[in-house]
Amino acid sequence: MSTFSNTARFITLTLLAILYTQLSFAQQLADPERFEETILGFEEEDRLNPPPEGAIVLTGSSSIARWNNKAQADLSPLTVISRGFGGSIMNDVLHYLDRVALTYKPRAILIYEGDNDSGRDFIPTPIVIGQLEQIISKVHQELPETRIYLMGVKPSVARWDYWSSAQQLSAVYQQIANADPLVFYIDTAKPFLNVDGSVMSDIFIEDDLHLNDLGNAIWGSIIKAALMPMEARFESTLALD
Repeated sequence: MSTFSNTARFITLTLLAILYTQLSFAQQLADPERFEETILGFEEEDRLNPPPEGAIVLTGSSSIARWNNKAQADLSPLTVISRGFGGSIMNDVLHYLDRVALTYKPRAILIYEGDNDSGRDFIPTPIVIGQLEQIISKVHQELPETRIYLMGVKPSVARWDYWSSAQQLSAVYQQIANADPLVFYIDTAKPFLNVDGSVMSDIFIEDDLHLNDLGNAIWGSIIKAALMPMEARFESTLALD
């Protein structure tokens, strides 16, 4: 057998192994239905106090969920609908996209996922990106003018050992944003890092993962700074609807 044939065989087997690994991970993903009660709670909230169309939906894991009740004030004058559900991964947002985002017909959707994917469940980057691409495709199809803001994974003390994986995931987020005029990337790394590149230690609660008041203040300022240049101009129009 020629050297070329051996090389081709090796590449084929390697690609098959990667595909098998990815399929295995996909089959092991946690059942999104574990969040059904939380989503029903959002829907009951909407029934009692219907939110406006054309707002900005915030969704994602606990860094959004723990901030749900403060987001409106922190992002004022922007009109936001906060629909974070703690512990979630990208696959959960994909599963509930209709109910936590599209149903509101938002002008923009902000997504924070990848923290649990890369630092807790160790889901391969290609799987997470595949799910994200499905989300983006569905938003583009159903709401062709809606902008999508992708937040990079934030650094934390608790998951510092997996920071390189998180950075790789965030780098692909940025590549996707660079290639799509309706997708914007938000860098959440630099504001939480010291000059020497280490993560700040005074911005977390006791678990060294979730943000304290100082951390949330920085978090809110990051998001507001990213949204205001594009989204502030639509607020006067929304107020007249």
